[in-house]
Amino acid sequence: MGESAGMTIATKVMGNAMQLAVCQLEQGQTLYAEAGKFLWKTTNVGVETRISTPNQGGGQPGGGGLLGTVMNAGKRMLAGESLAFQYFSCTGGSGLLSLAGTLPGEMKVIELDGTKGWFAEKDAFIAAESSVNFDIAFSGLRSGWKGGEGFILEKFTGVGTLLIAGAGNFIELNPASYGGKIQVHTGCLVAFEDTVRYGVERIGALNRQTVMSGLLGGNGFNQATLEGDGLVILQSMTMESLAHAIVKNSHSGDDKASNPLGGLFGGTD
Repeated sequence: MGESAGMTIATKVMGNAMQLAVCQLEQGQTLYAEAGKFLWKTTNVGVETRISTPNQGGGQPGGGGLLGTVMNAGKRMLAGESLAFQYFSCTGGSGLLSLAGTLPGEMKVIELDGTKGWFAEKDAFIAAESSVNFDIAFSGLRSGWKGGEGFILEKFTGVGTLLIAGAGNFIELNPASYGGKIQVHTGCLVAFEDTVRYGVERIGALNRQTVMSGLLGGNGFNQATLEGDGLVILQSMTMESLAHAIVKNSHSGDDKASNPLGGLFGGTD
């Protein structure tokens, strides 16, 4: 069944510290999502897993061919993403579908009208309407190909609803308001319009002169330079800083685990 013409997916963002989205699908509408983002749905919303991307015909025969499907799956695997999407379709009347990100933070609904596309960092993407095209646009620096600290962008074009999420709070900026150029930690970058040009460089990379600062905790970071006129969305918390805080405090409050002499000298029983 074809896409409902001229209709966007009605979406409501709910919650505060950990937001979620509730999407109302009409008959014939399809939303594809990253694995692990689904929360709940009504029974008239069906779900299936497909390797192909929407720009290959949504997984239908004749939509880009086997070679295109394999190449797209390979790019997603190299970027550290799952090979497949979950597709949700409503088969009768109106149906509800709820999705959320994996970290405490905000969600945003972006309505693409075909005049411009959006780049989103790989962890920001939640879901999109099947009329929105998906592609891996850029994998910056070698660590990115391992799914680690690297800077990996996904690009979304076409017409329809796009859902993204970030950690902490969203910060919306336009480089044009700051002399035409801003520089940001790539871990803070969520998404930006494709009217904005970007480049990535490593700041504080280790060499013989900076090896001591690395040993003392100055491991450097990836910095993105964004230029032009368009909306840029940042997040106030990075996954790297959150992970570091969790590891650092994982044994706090457990003196015996962090200090085997705690029972003798730590004042514990």
